[in-house]
Amino acid sequence: MKLSKRITILSLIILTLVGCSNGESKKTVEGSNKIQSSKKEEQAIVVHKDENILKDRYEPPKGFKRVEVEKGSFESFLRNTKLKNYGEKVKYYDGRTKESKGIYDSVFDVDIGDRDLHQCADAIMLMRAEYLYKNKRYDEISFDFVDGFKAKYSKWAEGYRISVKDSGSSWYKASEYSTSYESFRKFMDIVFAYSGTLSLEKELKPVQLDDMKIGDVFIVGGSPGHASIIMDMAENEKTGEKVFMIAQSYMPAQQTQLLINRKQPNLSPWYNLNFEGDLTIPQWTFKRDQLKRF
Repeated sequence: MKLSKRITILSLIILTLVGCSNGESKKTVEGSNKIQSSKKEEQAIVVHKDENILKDRYEPPKGFKRVEVEKGSFESFLRNTKLKNYGEKVKYYDGRTKESKGIYDSVFDVDIGDRDLHQCADAIMLMRAEYLYKNKRYDEISFDFVDGFKAKYSKWAEGYRISVKDSGSSWYKASEYSTSYESFRKFMDIVFAYSGTLSLEKELKPVQLDDMKIGDVFIVGGSPGHASIIMDMAENEKTGEKVFMIAQSYMPAQQTQLLINRKQPNLSPWYNLNFEGDLTIPQWTFKRDQLKRF
């Protein structure tokens, strides 16, 4: 959700002021070698620090194999996401640095601009939209504003722009047809400004934890609210046990980050799907029934 949103309807302002935060304190386990380690347990995950693609940087745990995904799918797109050089820190929209201690192991190579827009739900909407845009599936790029207005990229590409007023949002003709990347990102900035966890949660479909797939989203809408996305999964070939990696942005606006696993540092940044109780990640705790899908 947005601290900088300027929706003048009071109820929407209240819902968007708190955003992706619960004030949790931070603690860490960080590795210093290719095979990372905690104080007492040898880290089982091999990290290829010279690689800049998610699936190439992190090997699955011993005995596990990445789940098969269809070529050209959203799942394949996510596991092939580009990362910044290993060890680089997350940047906030204003250029400040977010320390990795206790929170993340890698940073995604994403342009977040210089406005306080790219927060938790926004990072997920951008990933989904980038995938659809890359595949020219323009008609499928659509997100609801918090006020219920449906922002469609196909309409934006035709040269229409969005006016947001107290009485509601509406389209008006302002430009020529364009599917340029610059125009696409301007569309996404508008989406970031007027959408968030509250609206995205309503758009997604609930799924059972046992049915988790890459691209699924843990999300809770409201004040505060938060959302994190499943970036990759692997399965034990003998036992059927599954693990996953999860990413987030946060507030204020910042680059997307791959989260560490505090509870199982020897497995980090993978998480075991057979976790007990709630899913605790750095800076948030999700209920088991808060998993949803595009």
